[in-house]
Amino acid sequence: MRAPHRSEGRPLKTPPADGGFGWIGAFALAAGLALLLLAGPADAQSITLDAGTGGASFSGRLVQIMALVTVLSVAPGLLVMVTSFTRIVVVLSLLRSALGLQQTPPNMVLVGLGLLLTAYIMGPTMDRAWTDGVQPLVDGQITEEQALERTVDPFRQFMKTHVRPKDLDAFQAFSQLAGSPTPAGVPKGPEAAKAEPGLRTLVAAFVISELRRAFEIGFLLFLPFLVIDMIVAAVLMAMGMMMLPPVVISLPFKIIFFVLVDGWLLVAQSLVRSYGGGG
Repeated sequence: MRAPHRSEGRPLKTPPADGGFGWIGAFALAAGLALLLLAGPADAQSITLDAGTGGASFSGRLVQIMALVTVLSVAPGLLVMVTSFTRIVVVLSLLRSALGLQQTPPNMVLVGLGLLLTAYIMGPTMDRAWTDGVQPLVDGQITEEQALERTVDPFRQFMKTHVRPKDLDAFQAFSQLAGSPTPAGVPKGPEAAKAEPGLRTLVAAFVISELRRAFEIGFLLFLPFLVIDMIVAAVLMAMGMMMLPPVVISLPFKIIFFVLVDGWLLVAQSLVRSYGGGG
């Protein structure tokens, strides 16, 4: 093989080992190290973690951190159970079934609409919880225990307003049958029904009440679409078209009927007004 041609007096140029970007990388590395060195003392002074000096204090802090993480992990579920979201999302799901639609609208759309309607309904309640509990805690005016009680109280009042008395009495009876010890000073027996219900009892009764009302609304939503299905089935039988599923013919009529009566707006208005227009 012949050696590659090399002109006399002109040595071959070899690219630098760093690909031409060595000085850029070195400059960026130096700048990053300088920023870290300058920001290190400031960050060390601004971010601290107080775990206590003694063993008992450290254990208490650790328990508090674990409790906080647990509360944050279950907070979405708790907010769903103590707000109007349960009734709204169940009604929207039953409405989709009444229309005969399997995946339209998608679950994400129904959940998003449920969250928006919940924000409208629970707006006053959340505002009171923020004003009475969270804001004073941020300003350092109250302790964590006081902030928790003040934040929970608006939701407690909301649930007491919309819970069914029969469900509340039933769960109060369940709590007595469970054999849980009654603290000193808390009424027992028949007097317990007149006492302030516990938060656990109130939340359980509220969820059951919301499910009951949601199914009542769903039954009313099913009736007009059931009539359409029956009319279409009767017409098909009269025409001798027994092999044609009535659902195939009735589905377009149910959709156009729901659109003409402005069904989505009517359902949304009915759900909001079922709570008195607010929390």
